[in-house]
Amino acid sequence: MNPMITTTRPGVGEYAPSFADYVGRIAEDEDIMTVLVTQLAQVLARLGQIPEARGDYRYAPEKWSVKEIVGHLCDTERVFAYRALRIGRGDTTPLASFDDQAYVAEVRAGDRALAGLAAEWGDVRRATIALFRNLPAEAWQRRGTASDQPISVRALAFIIAGHVRHHLQTLDERYNQTMSP
Repeated sequence: MNPMITTTRPGVGEYAPSFADYVGRIAEDEDIMTVLVTQLAQVLARLGQIPEARGDYRYAPEKWSVKEIVGHLCDTERVFAYRALRIGRGDTTPLASFDDQAYVAEVRAGDRALAGLAAEWGDVRRATIALFRNLPAEAWQRRGTASDQPISVRALAFIIAGHVRHHLQTLDERYNQTMSP
């Protein structure tokens, strides 16, 4: 692993206010690389406990299904990791926003198996871990612009992990699926 310290929480100027909840879901004393690695096994184990028949469950008509949430986790992590790659490599080109609602529709989760979506998320997370693990120390401090807001590579790592925690909590509370952090 890269011998840099990644436990320092990003400052409020390193991410848009809309990401504060995700960043705040990572405790001050948690090492972000440890969180990302630990989440891989935890999330895959928990998703593996959900029966396939529950994959299309929605707690309300207009809410995402369990499978759509997993597809959303895949796509959102890809986008955030891509942002970290671009900014981490010193690319200062402002990065566009993305419409997560439109992406969810295109996942076509209803046509896919929950186990397949979970496996895909695992592949995405392994790629995310490899990216962050191999970034040079100075890359973690780099800042760029995404969705017309400032963002740092360090903040993106926290946002990725916090975003997963957010959706696992939602599955716990709204879908009756035991999916704690």
